[in-house]
Amino acid sequence: MSLDATTIRRVASLARLRVEEADVPRLQAELNGILGWIEQLQSVDTTGVEPLAGGGDTVLPLRPDAVTDGGQAEAVLANAPDRAGSFFAVPKVVE
Repeated sequence: MSLDATTIRRVASLARLRVEEADVPRLQAELNGILGWIEQLQSVDTTGVEPLAGGGDTVLPLRPDAVTDGGQAEAVLANAPDRAGSFFAVPKVVE
């Protein structure tokens, strides 16, 4: 399938795109190239290949939901520029 300049202008109009007349040949070449790739993909033999709409059958491995590194408030707060007890202290931003 090959698009002509009139079709390019029509598609741009439907997409509400303003296309300068000087850009029409470049867009025509780019869109024809894209359509060429689509034609190549359509020629691939896909007999016996199940349609796939996502990774629905794939089950992701899960790790146990357990705390493995906690109780280190002092080590974490040692890097804080300011602290209030066992919390980070931040400047007031709402008055």
